[in-house]
Amino acid sequence: MTPPPAPPSAVPRLVVAAPSSGSGKTTVATGLMAALTARGLAVSPHKVGPDYIDPGYHALATGRAGRNLDAYLCGPELVGPLFLHGARGCDIAVVEGVMGLYDGAAGEGELASTAQVAKLLRAPVVLVVDASSQSRSVAALVHGFASWDPEVRIGGVILNKVGSDRHEALLREALESAGVPVLGVLRRTARVETPSRHLGLVPVAERGTEAVEAVAAMAAQVADGCDLEALAGLARSAGPLSCAAWDAGGALASSPPLSPGTAAPGSRLRLRPERPRPHGPDGPDGPDGPRRVAVAGGAAFTFSYAEHAELLAAAGAEVVVFDPLRDEELPEGTGGIVIGGGFPEVYAAELSANEPLRRSVAGLARDGAPVAAECAGLLYLCRELDGMPMCGVLDASARMSGRLSLGYRDAVAVSDSALAVAGTRMRGHEFHRTVVEPGAGASPAWGVRAPERRVEGFVERGVHASYLHTHWASEPGVARRFVERCRTS
Repeated sequence: MTPPPAPPSAVPRLVVAAPSSGSGKTTVATGLMAALTARGLAVSPHKVGPDYIDPGYHALATGRAGRNLDAYLCGPELVGPLFLHGARGCDIAVVEGVMGLYDGAAGEGELASTAQVAKLLRAPVVLVVDASSQSRSVAALVHGFASWDPEVRIGGVILNKVGSDRHEALLREALESAGVPVLGVLRRTARVETPSRHLGLVPVAERGTEAVEAVAAMAAQVADGCDLEALAGLARSAGPLSCAAWDAGGALASSPPLSPGTAAPGSRLRLRPERPRPHGPDGPDGPDGPRRVAVAGGAAFTFSYAEHAELLAAAGAEVVVFDPLRDEELPEGTGGIVIGGGFPEVYAAELSANEPLRRSVAGLARDGAPVAAECAGLLYLCRELDGMPMCGVLDASARMSGRLSLGYRDAVAVSDSALAVAGTRMRGHEFHRTVVEPGAGASPAWGVRAPERRVEGFVERGVHASYLHTHWASEPGVARRFVERCRTS
């Protein structure tokens, strides 16, 4: 019999972490989510950091939106509230870590690390160890991770890529001295391998039934090799949280409209906030009702945070998803467009071939409607990508390069736009292997401090296009400002 859902503040939870990337976190976390879901539990899936691809597998495993917990983009103070928001109505939550357990934002100590998120959530950690090339040394490794930070509670170990019964016996014998229980053993297998390319795993939306089969294989492997009852018991040992769940409407209500000096996490200065606009007789949208915001989806544009659509809706928008690979027109009545990240370079030919939609997007942008584009969205708005025509909204040319641009960024808006006014500070994440060569006419979107001082992105008419991925929960006013521009466009 499935127990009634726990109050969000007390929902059982655990964090799946590892000593380093490539140890098997995604296999274990996704498999555990799917295995628990198969047992009739409502599982809340979460991912530490700015990753967009793993949450897609989490959503497939649980039937719920995969949600990110990023202490850099949103600030440590929002990790608990955003977690509780995602965990509403759930029986248990599984949080997949990022990189190694103690790896965080470069030069920022523990900030944005899996360890910091585990402490903020008061959650026990399950350490996934790649045991393929070690035996007794595993005890020293686990002991080091368990003792490095006394506030991080490692409640168990799952041994991955174990070669044989003899190998397993040696590992278990060694770990007895470390005092950390073994909660699972996964053997070396190729059946759960997930394909990857230049920016990580291939997203779920591109794999179709293959992704379903991969998640099923992960679930079977975890169910066969792990003690699900012990893992659930460990999750129940998590301490209660004292914060309140995040809510899009409440976040908007408590966030003044953007004004110069508004700051994202790290600096909460607000100068002369504008007076909130009065609601019309039918609510925040007045008698005409909500304006439609078309959000790009489909296989080419899979990178988005669930909270963005929730904030747009709370600000009075009707959010409608469209697929630039398939749809030849924007949804009827579209008043603004949001185009997130993804892999347009993989689908450049198909995107280019959909000339009717490219004309539709360009026409709406020329009319001054607000358009917010991040990374892949930026490339789609360019004149061309690798020589193939794109929307031509921006006088810029994009191409693939061999250089990876990766890392967190502190940014300040240098131009008024549909998202922010000049002086608004936000934090973002950059992750791409493309180069954009600008033409003339547009103003930059952001001033970025590190790794070098530079300006970045484009602001032109209602368009705000940039390489930076931002999390709007850190500054809900950007959603309000965007929807207000939809009403007046």
